[in-house]
This record gives sequence, structure tokens and C-alpha cells, in this order.
Amino acid sequence: MNELSQKKAPIYEALNEYKSLRIVSFDVPGHKQGHGNPELTEFLGKKCMSVDVNSMKPLDNLCHPVSVIKEAEELAADAFGAAHAFFIVGGTTASVQAMVMSVCKKGDKIIMPRNVHRSAINALIVCGAVPVYVNPGVNKELGIPLGMSVSDVEKAILENPDAKAVLTNNPTYYGVCSDLKAITQLAHKHGMYSLVDEAHGTHFYFGENMPISAMAAGADMAAVSMHKTGGSLTQSSFLLIGKSMSVGHVRQIINLTQTTSGSYLLMSSLDISRRNLALDGIEIFKRVTRFSEYAREEINKIGGYYAFSKEIIDGDTVFDFDVTKLSIHTRDIGLAGIEVYDILRDEYGIQIEFGDVGNVLAIISVGDRELAIERLIGALAEIKRLYSKDKTGMLDHEYIDPDVVLAPQEAFYADNTSVPIDESENLVCGEFVMCYPPGIPILAPGERITREILDYISYAKEKGLLLTGTEDMSVERINIVEA
Repeated sequence: MNELSQKKAPIYEALNEYKSLRIVSFDVPGHKQGHGNPELTEFLGKKCMSVDVNSMKPLDNLCHPVSVIKEAEELAADAFGAAHAFFIVGGTTASVQAMVMSVCKKGDKIIMPRNVHRSAINALIVCGAVPVYVNPGVNKELGIPLGMSVSDVEKAILENPDAKAVLTNNPTYYGVCSDLKAITQLAHKHGMYSLVDEAHGTHFYFGENMPISAMAAGADMAAVSMHKTGGSLTQSSFLLIGKSMSVGHVRQIINLTQTTSGSYLLMSSLDISRRNLALDGIEIFKRVTRFSEYAREEINKIGGYYAFSKEIIDGDTVFDFDVTKLSIHTRDIGLAGIEVYDILRDEYGIQIEFGDVGNVLAIISVGDRELAIERLIGALAEIKRLYSKDKTGMLDHEYIDPDVVLAPQEAFYADNTSVPIDESENLVCGEFVMCYPPGIPILAPGERITREILDYISYAKEKGLLLTGTEDMSVERINIVEA
């Protein structure tokens, strides 16, 4: 890494130069550097509004970068060890979809774990590719889906030699990592691309003693959610590619769906955050790791909770573990993760990332402070003392193996009928049902609705999980594929 070059932030510098020129604006956006919307300017600040601008010669164009955005992309690629990096302003959802659509077209097969984010299945609905699902491992004690076994991936490859790619989640929401290098080598050996949803893995590129990053593992493409753990603004992301990919082709795919009015607020946040991590990432993530390890140790001393870490590594479906993820099992105190999540927010003013039926996740990242960590630990201790109860009758698992009947695109665009969800057993689902976060579908288009799934949905509703994905906002009805 060339430290001198990494000190540059071309988009940020160009925006500062633009501000100094006091340009009179007769272009969009219509608020004209904040003058046309004083309430918004007061809320966000004059500095912010003055650089919410449109593409122009001095600031380059995201769809076809030739100057400052191009230079910023090259610096990002250097920082991440990629052949090229694309600035994405549609979230890592857009990065994941661009990955899939860059290597798959209608009818092509793609091997992926079923516990993917909805964005990956959305990409299949748009482009018509067909999933070959690999069921992840499951930790029965924690009730969570794990990574993919290399032997299961190999089996899927041998049974589907015409598949175009293997997509891996690395890490999962809970911090679980698959053997990414072995999976990538296996894919390449059989002439397939290796794609990685690395939404929660920005720090793998900059911290010490982290699980292997997608680019280091030799993957062809990786979607990196810079805003999650890297400090940039919400909705900003990088799409990284290796030498096997055509920069021009991937950019064309991105431009099919990405806005032609790229936000300079988002792009400059990526530019500045990349510079910060390239220069100081080792120290930043050393501190993040220290906070996470301390919190994990103190929470485990409370008793009843289980903040899990590297001890769950088994060399297979848990090949490695991201210690910055503060994943905490709550079921032994008689509370679902979502119940702990709600109590933390409503009674203690603490917002964590998510709660599911048996676990909570607290994201520890570049912006955390010691006092906040202590406050979380203290609140969890009080919750156990005040709210714990008998765990009898609690649901003990997160992941249910799907019964795939139709390809997602076929089911989504088929003639659908809306029926009460409690009357849908054994029918084929025509839409999504998921808890958000984390946004991993319980049901995806084309999957059979089983009694186990309906019981899970009912339990999730009872515990207060936010269910999304259906046309019916109350999730009382569900679209099913007409026979």
C-alpha cells in the first residue's frame, strides 16, 4: 500500500475546491446549495447542503468516471487489494445485485447458501438466474445458521457442473466465516466465479489477525458495506473485483440499476473513510477488537447470556470467527433476542443491531466509546436480574431448510393469489417473508410453505419481530402461486 497516495481523497478535495469557487448554480438539485430549503439546511447544516451537488466537469460523473472519481476508485482498489473498486450509492444491496448480474443471465445456475440476504435472491428475480442452495451448517445450541461446508459446496458443484458461480456470505451477521479460500479455489477449479457478500467484512481488509478477506482469498468479486463497520454514510458501499473481471462490463451492469445522480455526500464519505482506514485501520480495529473482547468477557461473567466467539470454530461450517461481532445468545435467561432488543431500546435507550428468536447482535465499530460499552454491559446485567424467566417452550432454532419448487423469477412473476397466511400450508410462496433486520428470507418466491415455517412466523409475530416482504403490510395474508 502506498501511504503517500492513500493520504489523498480526490472527491473530498474536489468538493472543497468547488465550494471555494462560489459557483452560481443553475443546475439540479433544486435546493441550490440549501438556499431553497432553509428547514433542511438548518437540520443538516450549510456545509452539508453546499456539497449536495450534481455531476459536472470538475467533479466527474459516477456513471462514466474520467477524473476525480476515477482516481478515488483507483485508491480504493489499492487500499482493498482489488484490481478495481466501484463506488456504490445504492447500498450493498446494489453491490450484491451487480455481482450476480455480472456473471449470470436468465437460466444460469448459481450456487449459494440459503441464508443469503434478500438482495441476492432479488437479483435472481431480476435476471432470471436459478439458485442451487447449499444449506448452511446449524449450531443447535445457539440455533443459528453457520457457514457453508466445503464438502457441501463441492457436492453442489459436482451435481451442477454448468453453474456459473458460487456466492458466499462472509462473515454472516453473527460473525461466522466459511473456508473462503478453499471455496474460491474449488469454484475456480471447476471454471466458476467466486462471489462474496462481504457486507459485514470491511475491517477484514484493514485490521490485524482478522479472518481472510475476499480479495486476499482470490475471489472474483466482493460487495463491501463500508457504512456498516468502516465509518461512511448509510447506503454507501464498494464493489471490488479481481483481475478475472472486465471493468467495463461490470460498470455497464452497475449502470443498469444505479442512479445517474450519484450522491456526492455518499461518495465523499466513502473517499474519506477509505483514507482513514488505509492510514489508521490497524489501530482503529485493534481498539474495536479490544472493546468487543472486553464486552464479551464481562457479559459472560453475568451468567445466563452466552457471548460466543472463536471457541465455536470447528474448521468446517465455522472455519473462522469475526471477534468484532458481539453476538449474544439470550435464550437461557428465558428471553428471545428480540425481547432483549426491545427492552434495551425502550427501557435503557440503547439501540443494538438486531434481535432474533434466540440472539442479539451489537455492532462494535470505528465510532464506539468505552462508556457506551460499559452502559451496554450494565443494562444486560439489569435485564437478566429484572426480566429473566423460565425458558421452557421457547423456539430453539433460526434456520429452516427450504423446499424449492420453482425458480424465484418464475414464482414472483407467475399469477399469484392472496390467501390468509394460516391457510397457506403446502402451497408455493410467490413473495418474500423475512424478519428485518437481518433481511434473510424465511420464505422466498418459489418455496413451499410448510407447517414448520408457519409456526416460526407465528412465533416471530408473538415475540415482536418485524416481519416484512409481503404485499400485505400486516403479514396476515400471503401471495401464493396459482396451481
